[in-house]
Amino acid sequence: MNQPELRDPRYLYKTDGFDKQDQETPALQAKMRPEPDCGEKSYQGHDKLLNRRVLITGGDSGIGRATAIAFAREGADVAIQYLPGEEPDAEAVAELVRAAGRQALLLPCDFKDVDVVTDLVDRTIAEFGGIDTLVLNAGQQISQPSLAKLPIEQVRATFEVNIVAMFALAQAALPKMPAGSSIVTTTSIQAYAPSGHLLDYAATKAAIKNFTINLAAEAAEKGIRVNGVAPGPIWTPLQLDQGQPIEALPKFGQDTLLKRAGQPAELAPVYVFLASNDASYVTAQIYVYGVTGGGVIN
Repeated sequence: MNQPELRDPRYLYKTDGFDKQDQETPALQAKMRPEPDCGEKSYQGHDKLLNRRVLITGGDSGIGRATAIAFAREGADVAIQYLPGEEPDAEAVAELVRAAGRQALLLPCDFKDVDVVTDLVDRTIAEFGGIDTLVLNAGQQISQPSLAKLPIEQVRATFEVNIVAMFALAQAALPKMPAGSSIVTTTSIQAYAPSGHLLDYAATKAAIKNFTINLAAEAAEKGIRVNGVAPGPIWTPLQLDQGQPIEALPKFGQDTLLKRAGQPAELAPVYVFLASNDASYVTAQIYVYGVTGGGVIN
């Protein structure tokens, strides 16, 4: 008799913490120890996003990279926004997209300059002939020990990258997206259970949660769905680019019920589902899709 393929989630990937390490900004996935699993070898597509025209922000590494790989293998053409300086990671993703037989468009852009943000939508449309899927994933996360040590310049930059750019992109894209399109945002467990050392980051993630639900009401009038994903501790370059105190890395993710950090590859199927026609009756949702290893978000 054939046996089911079952995988114990406690023992997938790395379970014993991570080495102390950091990188200069911007951090690159290729230099991480170990490198995150973004589904490069494992993700198998089933044409769930055939001929979709997608723009993913922060698509060069981590969650965005895993989403870009999965979307391409599901049949989508993918435009990838990334921070200048992250070219090695971005070019590696573009190669994987093209290996899946789809078009890739690389869009370097610093979201701290909000005036250049809306050009990303126009360039995606020019390259692919339209846009019907928008994944708003880019983020800045910089750990500070206390409010007293938190520079106001950092607060402004974190809000510009994490939420102001999201407003600008949605504003530019929504009028040009046809009925049946999908917008997916990346919020965080930090929106529900904030950490004191991520005061500004957590505040933006709460704002993204609110933004997602509000935008869904307006977009529904056009037949466009808007949902968000709230990840928990995921092993990405964000953690090494001042996102966590270096001394915290050996224990990163081990306080979850599954006793380990998550990998970007474990999130990609959620983004695929939310973007696809399988989620035709799903909009204005976030808490249902908390990929947190057991962390509570409701």
